[in-house]
Amino acid sequence: MTRTRVHNLFVSLDGYAAGEDVTLDAPIGDAAGLFRWFDGRVIRGVDQVSDPVTVDRALYSMWGQGIGAEIMGRRKFGPQAGEWPDDGWRGWWGEEPPFRTPVFVLSHHPHPSMEFANGTSFHFVDASPAEALRLAQEAANGGDVRSVEVRRR
Repeated sequence: MTRTRVHNLFVSLDGYAAGEDVTLDAPIGDAAGLFRWFDGRVIRGVDQVSDPVTVDRALYSMWGQGIGAEIMGRRKFGPQAGEWPDDGWRGWWGEEPPFRTPVFVLSHHPHPSMEFANGTSFHFVDASPAEALRLAQEAANGGDVRSVEVRRR
């Protein structure tokens, strides 16, 4: 049975998971000061074999187990707002996004799907969270669906 999971979501004590004003230089927006420990591993991925073995690395390394699809908001995919610019942006992760599953990005603006050699695909949907969940469950092929907090504007 497909489950929907929210995990590896870091939240400050006062309830912030990311700030406003997400930019190329500030991937989690103006909340970076709340997350002084943040060193980019979430954006780089978890395949850094040279990193020391620590409890947090163990948690990062398990983040993809059993996941068949993901749902994310547009700001997790990139800093753009409004109509999509023709800038070649393919996500914070470049040509090797760490997901290796179909990812459904909620956006009010149409954008062509993207596919990557490692099995990651991004599908941009103007849908309610419930409809995005239905699409992700179908694509998960029996695996779980990972999601993070999604705010619709």
